Amino acid sequence: MLPIIARAAKEDRQKTARQLDLVQVQPSFALQTNPLGQVVEGVSLEWEDPITTRFNRRRQIAIHASPDGDTFPALRADVKDRFHAMELPPGFDMFWDGEYDSTLRAQLSLLPGMVPAFVIMTLIIVALFNSLKPSLIIAIVVPFGFMALLGAMSLVGLMIKNAIVLLDEIEANKKNGLAPYDATVAAGMSRVQPVVLGAATTALGAIPLVVDAFWVSMALTMMFGLMVGTVLTMVLVPTFYTVVYRIVSPSPKA
Repeated sequence: MLPIIARAAKEDRQKTARQLDLVQVQPSFALQTNPLGQVVEGVSLEWEDPITTRFNRRRQIAIHASPDGDTFPALRADVKDRFHAMELPPGFDMFWDGEYDSTLRAQLSLLPGMVPAFVIMTLIIVALFNSLKPSLIIAIVVPFGFMALLGAMSLVGLMIKNAIVLLDEIEANKKNGLAPYDATVAAGMSRVQPVVLGAATTALGAIPLVVDAFWVSMALTMMFGLMVGTVLTMVLVPTFYTVVYRIVSPSPKA
């Protein structure tokens, strides 16, 4: 921050560091100098870190931590309240950097591509069923907010595919003469096996990625997300279909 205007030669500076007690000092109103060792009780040398780290040209102290047996989001959620409760002196502030900042920047960089992709998928579903209600049903059962955003985007596509297959089967049953309620039940029963087998093969195929530190989050998101997503698809899609289209259960015969 401050430029060095003048300083002693390198040899003199090294000599001074080794023989600090011999440095000549001149008291005020005195005509001669004396060695520093004669006017002080002792001279001691202590090692200290000579590097002063800065961030945006301001001095900073960085706290590094490596989670042991836990993930970073879980560790941050456990300690962030205690960090934010700290009272900092005037002029000091605190912010999260490292993996948190990198993850946030990466997620924000995906938004420009996610919005057009979502619009295109919605238009395809509307064009396929010639109605907006199936798009609403699919959007309700698709989970958002997964930590591994890349795996979540792939998971969303797989769940939309399963929901389209199920809704298409319902429409096909209705065209074949089944009542709306019977068509919904029959479609759910007939699509269970292919949907479950497709989700199981995809989840098993992601197992080799679990041992890789780079792909583990995406693999776990897809594996466990498919397990939960399959249940959501096979249970909630028919349920929301009957609600949106106001399909009532037939009264049991006496």
